[in-house]
Amino acid sequence: LMHGPYVCFSLQDVATMQFCANKLDKKDFFGKSDPFMVFYRSNEDGTFTICHKTEVVKNTLNPVWQAFSIPVRALCNGDYDRTIKVEVYDWDRDGSHDFIGEFTTSYRELARGQSQFNVYEVVNPKKKMKKKKYVNSGTVSDIFFLWNLSYPGRQDMIIPGWRVAQWQPSLSPSGNPSQSTSLHYMNPYQLNAYAMALKAVGEIIQDYDSDKMFPALGFGAKIPPDGHVSHEFPLNGNADNPYCSGIEGILEAYHKSLKTVQLYGPTNFAPVVNHVARYATTEQDGSQYFVLLIITDGVISDMAQTKEAIVNAAKLPMSIIIVGVGQAEFDAMVELDGDDIRISSRGKIAERDIVQFVPFRDYIDRTGNHVLSMARLAKDVLAEIPDQFISYMKGRGIKPNPAPPAYTPTGPTLQTQI
Repeated sequence: LMHGPYVCFSLQDVATMQFCANKLDKKDFFGKSDPFMVFYRSNEDGTFTICHKTEVVKNTLNPVWQAFSIPVRALCNGDYDRTIKVEVYDWDRDGSHDFIGEFTTSYRELARGQSQFNVYEVVNPKKKMKKKKYVNSGTVSDIFFLWNLSYPGRQDMIIPGWRVAQWQPSLSPSGNPSQSTSLHYMNPYQLNAYAMALKAVGEIIQDYDSDKMFPALGFGAKIPPDGHVSHEFPLNGNADNPYCSGIEGILEAYHKSLKTVQLYGPTNFAPVVNHVARYATTEQDGSQYFVLLIITDGVISDMAQTKEAIVNAAKLPMSIIIVGVGQAEFDAMVELDGDDIRISSRGKIAERDIVQFVPFRDYIDRTGNHVLSMARLAKDVLAEIPDQFISYMKGRGIKPNPAPPAYTPTGPTLQTQI
């Protein structure tokens, strides 16, 4: 008796930029410095999350880093004035990288490109406090900026259905799907990462759903005709019948919806978790178990609220699978996984570990054997579900129903002679 899938899709613009530095502090005794930069996105609670690291440029105080592309949402989550913090380090082989300094900026400032406004002083706060004549530890300049103007925001899509697991794939694609540089590129000859992950896991879980009909909902978009922001709208545009037929029906509805809605932030996981939890709350007798699958690029705006939602969900018959797509830092997703440290919120520790995270990039078979790599992905993302399912049932003292009686033919017996 599976309570079928929920799918979430996110899209956004991509920015390509390049930086150089001038007169950075010398940190190496026998050489100059081996500098690299780390970019951080600021979160709603005032904390920072890593969203990009540059490559290391060896033995120079005036590095020119390679241009890189990054989803706009990963940098600022749609808020162009949100603080972006950048730290500059001197790379060391043993991992004890030396801090050179830091500066802050915003997406709106970066978008100005090469100009006097985008020359930043790299400051080491400790050196500034100790040395009165300290000015800075060098400067960093934005020397190139390009904005892909395809989709002005983001969109998340959810897809429910009915039967022993409630499944939610949450896909967070990046960039213009019509361009091959996008992680969400719709190649007519090959599935993109999001579709591959959805099919690999979804086609296994959907086998527990008898009719393969899944109601599909979306969240995080401005909906016509008035452009109001909705976090729960029918993906196929039919409020009376939001059902999609199988995985292919889900993807078809998703593609069509891109033509009618305007993608919009922020990226909140808690509503999705709470949405599934509301169904699970009404089914705690062991007759149903819910599985939420989130496929994401790792951006999350409501970490504190999501932690609280997961802690509350741990008491319910549900599990959460997170598949990370793209090359972003997935520190937040690893934290939600809770394998090393059980997730907690407001002093409450989750009753069970119900989250499993895997990075999709670890399952890309470089030889091109997508069937094998997707089989490995499906195996690993589903690996913890049986134990999580059993832990809930045992914790509630719920025992399996007795097996049905063996089938006995009632009609005339057909006898054959060999």
